[in-house]
Formats: sequence, C-alpha cells, structure tokens
Amino acid sequence: MELAGLAGLLAAVPAVAYLRQSGRRHTGAARRAHLLLAAGGALTTAAALAGLASTVLMGHQHDSAHTQTLATMVAIGMGIGTLTLLAGAVALPGATRGPAAALRHVLDGLVISAAIWFVGWVLVAEPTRILGDATPAECAAILLPAVLVALSLGLTAVLALHAHRPRRNTVRVAIGVSVVSVAAALLSTGICRQDNGFALSSVLLLTAGLIMVALAVRAADRPVEVSGDVLERGGGYVVVPMVAMIGALGHHLAVGGVMDAYGYFGISIEGLALVARQYLALDDVRRYTTQLRQREAHFRELAHTDPLTGLANRRGLQRALRASAENAVLIGIDLDGFKTVNDMRGHDVGDSVLTEVAARLRRNLLDGDVAARLGGDEFAVLMHGDADEAMLAAHRLLAVLGEPYEVDGGSIFLSASLGVADTGELLRDADLALRYAKQRGKNRVERYQAGYDELLRRRGTLQGELRHAIDRDQLRLVFQPVVALPSMRPVGAEALLRWTHPELGAVRPDEFIPVAEESGLINRIGAWVLEQAVVQLAEWLAKGHDVWVSVNLSPKELHNADYAAQVADVLAEHSVPPQRLVLEVTEHAVATDMEELVRRLAELRETGVRIALDDFGAGYSSLTQLRTLPVDILKIDHALVAEPESRTGTAAPLVDVVVRLGHRLGLEVLAEGIGTTAQREVVEEAGCRLGQGSLFGWGVPAEHFESRLRTLVPVGRRPLPAPRSTPPSDAQARSQVVRLGPGMRQVRALLPSDPAFRTDQNVGSVDSGREIGQG
Repeated sequence: MELAGLAGLLAAVPAVAYLRQSGRRHTGAARRAHLLLAAGGALTTAAALAGLASTVLMGHQHDSAHTQTLATMVAIGMGIGTLTLLAGAVALPGATRGPAAALRHVLDGLVISAAIWFVGWVLVAEPTRILGDATPAECAAILLPAVLVALSLGLTAVLALHAHRPRRNTVRVAIGVSVVSVAAALLSTGICRQDNGFALSSVLLLTAGLIMVALAVRAADRPVEVSGDVLERGGGYVVVPMVAMIGALGHHLAVGGVMDAYGYFGISIEGLALVARQYLALDDVRRYTTQLRQREAHFRELAHTDPLTGLANRRGLQRALRASAENAVLIGIDLDGFKTVNDMRGHDVGDSVLTEVAARLRRNLLDGDVAARLGGDEFAVLMHGDADEAMLAAHRLLAVLGEPYEVDGGSIFLSASLGVADTGELLRDADLALRYAKQRGKNRVERYQAGYDELLRRRGTLQGELRHAIDRDQLRLVFQPVVALPSMRPVGAEALLRWTHPELGAVRPDEFIPVAEESGLINRIGAWVLEQAVVQLAEWLAKGHDVWVSVNLSPKELHNADYAAQVADVLAEHSVPPQRLVLEVTEHAVATDMEELVRRLAELRETGVRIALDDFGAGYSSLTQLRTLPVDILKIDHALVAEPESRTGTAAPLVDVVVRLGHRLGLEVLAEGIGTTAQREVVEEAGCRLGQGSLFGWGVPAEHFESRLRTLVPVGRRPLPAPRSTPPSDAQARSQVVRLGPGMRQVRALLPSDPAFRTDQNVGSVDSGREIGQG
C-alpha cells in the first residue's frame, strides 16, 4: 500500500515542474506567485514522500512514540508547503488589488476559517462525536493540517467572492490548495493511526490537488479581459460564519458538551480576526472620509478656478466679493481686439496670450488682491483701497497689459479697456464702466458713474435700431475733401458714414460704429458703404472729375476671407478703375497680427486698390512694420499734427520726420486733422503734399463736394518742390533714432544712399499727376 502511494506521488512531480517552469517564464507578480506555488507543491510532495518512505522502511516495527513523531514531522513539512501554496494563491494577479487588500482577504478568511474550525470541533468533540471511533482524539499531529484545512477553505471562499473577474482560475487554484491541505491532514492521520487507507487517499488527493493547481495556472496564461466587481460583495460572508458558530455552540451546550482548549481556540481566532477586520474597516472609513474631503475641497476649488489661467473664475470672484471688506474696489478688464487673435492665429495662440495676461496680473497684485478670469478675454481684479488708489492701479495695469505679447516668435499688440467700481454692486458697476470705456474708444480707464446706466440703455437702443437703419434709408455718406498742398485744391475725398434717426436724431459715428462692430453689423454696413462710395465715385469719374475716394475698413471686414473678392466685384460692376479707390486700415488693426494682416492686405492690393495706413502715430506701428506692410499712403494722425502747437507753440520735428520717413519708404504721406493755418504751414514745410482737415472743409454731401469740383479750372502739373536733402552718390548709409508721437516706440529710420532716389517725394503710388498736381 505504501509503495502504491509512493508511485502515486510521482504523478505530482510533473505538476510541480510545470509550476516552476511557468514561474521562470513570467515576470513580476505572476512570477512570484507561480514560484511560490511551485515551492509549496515541492515541499508538500517531499514531505509526503519522506513520510511514506519512512513508513515503508520502518514497517510495523515502530512504537507509538515514533509514529507520533513521524506524523508530526510530516504534518509540519506538509503544513509549511500548504502555507506556501496559500501565499502563492493570494499573490496571483487578480486575486487581490494590493498588499492592503491581501491582508483584508486573509482576515476575512480567518473569520470563515475560525467558524469552520469551531463547527468541526463541535461535530468531532464530545458529546456529538460524529466520527465515532474514527475520531483521532489522541493524535495531536493532525492539529496543524486541520487548522490549514480550515484556513484554506476560508481563503477559497473569500477569493471566490472578491477576486477579479474572471475569477474562475483563481478559485480553481485555491480549491487545489484546499485539496492539498486535506491530503496533508489525511496523511498525518494515516501515519498517526497506522491506517494505510488514509495514507493512500492522501496521496491521491495530494496529486489531484497539485494537478488542479497546475491546470488552473496553465489556463490563467491564456489572454482574458480582466475586470473587477462593479459592486463589491456585501458582508454576508461574515454574518453566516457567526450564525454557524452561535448555532454550533448552542447545540454543543444543549447536549451537555463542555468547552475545552480547541473550542476556546476557535472562538479566540474568530474574535481576534473580527476585531482586526473591524479596525481595518474603520481605518478604511477614516481614509476614505479624508480622501472625500480632500476631493471635495479640490473640486470646490476647481469650481472656483479658471482651468486655463489658474485665476479665480466668476464664481470664485463672487465668493471673494461676499467675503470682502467695505473698502473693496473692483477693476474690470477686457482686451481690445482679442477676437481677432483667435480668428487669425488660432485658439492655441489666443490661450497663450490669455495665460500671459494672467501672469502679468499676478505680478502686479498686492497681498489680499484677487485676480479672476470671468470668461473669454474678460478679467477682473478685486483689491482693497479707495477710488484714487484703484484708478492708479488701473492705469498701471493698462500700461502693463499694453506691452507686446511674444507668441510663437512674433509680437502681438493688444490694448485693454478697464472699468473701476468702488461703491454699489461692484461686479455690475465695473462691467458698466468697462463697457463705457470700450464705447469711448478703448485703451482707456473709466470710473463708474450713475449716468452710465442711461448711456448703456441708449447703447442697447442704438443696437436695436441700427439693425434696420439700412432698410429704413437712415444712413448716408458725406465726403471730406483731401487737398493738394500748397494749392489746397481737392484731389480726393474720404467717405464718412452718418446716421440720422427720426427719433434719436443725428447719432455720432464714434457712438454707433463700436455698436456695429460689437453686434456683428459692421460687415453689412461696411458692404453698404463700399457700394455707395463706389457708385458715387463712378458718377464723378463719368462727369470728368479727376478724383479718388477712400473708404474706412473695419478690422472685422479685413478678416473676412472674401473681402478682396467683394471689393473687386463692386469695382467691376460699376466700371471704376481700382486705383481710384483707397481703403484705409487703422494702426489698431495692424497691431494684432502682422503676418495675417500682410497676407490680407496683399490680396486687396492684387485687385489694384490702394491701401492707406490711418492714424499713423497713435502708438502701434514701427519702422519694421512699415517696411513690411503692403500700404501706399501714410496718414499722419491728427494728434501728431496738432502736437507741436499744443506743447511748444512752435513747429516740432515730428511731422517732418514722419514725412521724410514715409517718402524714404516709397509711401505717399497725407496729414489729417489740419485745423489751423499754422498747422498747414508746418505740414507744407515738412514736404507733405496731401492734407485733410477742418481747414479745408468738413464732410459734406456728395452734391456739395461735386459743386466744389466743378469750380476747379484744370491747370498744369505743379512743379515738384526742391528736395530737402540730396545725399551724394558715394555717401554711406546712416541711421537716425526718432520718436514719432505720443505713446509710440522709437524707430530706427535708415536713410539710403541710392543715387536714383534724389528727392523726398515719391509719387509712384499716385494714380495720376493731376491728383496731386492740380493747382
């Protein structure tokens, strides 16, 4: 019988070998688990072989003491192997979610194991004694295997409940380990009782258990989609063992049983396992509660924070306003022309600009101040102080935000409008002041006043009425003369839009043009202006008047991809030579995006029209931009023309420098805003040959301007003035640093030594000599 058992154990060797090979083939957690299973299988098999071999060698010539010792040694050896197998089962990938989960599984297994032990003790102990005479009452060697049987069954139950899905292979490994633990108990019992049947049964179970483990590991190597429980199992696996223990104890006491060390051992393990598990559960609750609080605080902070800039959002600002003291002041900030950046350069560049705006705001905050992004390109700063301090801070921010933004190797120029509120509803009042600042021309700071409510109500009325102004024939064009200097004879006209409402009366352009731009009506109105101006120009040309007409171009129209085709179609429809039309673009449109602007202006110039850079000297353009921009006419800003008289009373060199600079760059120069004879003399002295301003006439209806044209008598071309400076042909190039006006950057003007360039006046961009030569 013992020899048959030894032969049967040899069948377990391939299973152990496969487990070892599988462990060496894997890495990480799978490698550790498989090697533990291989080691456990080897230990149990070796212990069983040693026990059976000792039994064969000793035959029946050993006494009870030797038998007990052998059974104990076999039990210890197979117990160590079984524990190693259990460790390998718990370490399998998917069995637990980490060391902490493994500890919880072990404690849960102890709870179930203690219940199994206690119920088993009740069944085999007096007075129940379910096994009768077969009860191994005097064989202490089976205690360890019996404990391991209970532990194996408990862990198998826990893994069946909590292992990752699919948990089939994990449970099969655990069942195989349980079978091995039962085999260990049977072998110890068989050696202790000298029962060959028990020994043979143990060998069969040991072999079957190890083969089951090997097959389960082999199946686990196949690719499967592992998923965890969507909903964790409940606590019934704890309640059921407790109910079983209480029922078993009640039965044991009812039939006259008494508690002994084995019973107390089961109850003690159960109690200790439950207490430890409860402690871990409470620790989990505390940890989860802390995590929930941290996450709640994190999400609450996210709810009050702008994700792009890291500043407070509108909700965060409102929270800060509620907690602010009485001396709180709010500064509303809106970037002028930011939508153009998004349209022309993309939202990534726009986001970079917004991030830089937030960084600049942070650098200029004091302790206790709160900066917020309210949405889009709208920001706000909540500070503590009085109104005067807030105005100083607002002007400082205006300067800071007006600095160039270096993005993707290029410069973006943006201004900002700011509104300050120090009383009342700060958020509302600051927004009203901000909107009023934008209405008054942008790039400025306005402090809230009670009258703003009425002004903004009027703005809403204007927006509603402006939508129907074209259909109701309320818009008209007037034409301001552009004259040749010094003859002051009209050579062109600028088309200016006027709106007369039957109830609101005459609405100023600086009031309704911003409304049109913000409401999106500017494209339709601009198309109407272009059409009417070209129609009038065609009429004048048909009557023999040698003039050109300029039309102001809104940045929004310029960014329209079809605008160049629209201009070409209008000119072709009315048979107007393209060079007779001048499109004026402001410096503010230039500042936004040079690369895209050059491309759009080049498209317009391909149609044959001329481009004028309006308001030059307002603070945006530089010499590099002038050399790059495809423009034909440079219009000197009226502030630059009036600056010498307003500051010194004498002719300062600024106009002279701009005129020389424009001519050197091959541009025609037009001085606008000439209102006095002294200003005209300064402009003429500088060599500027085109002028515009109230001195030569305000904007008048087309028929009035035409009547002035009819009074002109054609004359020959006025001779060019003597050049102001003609450098010798061998002169070296030199440079000059000048300042072109209030708020402008210093530019470096190169004076070329080209011998073919001998005068300051370049008329190459003018369509006809008579346009500037009438006189």
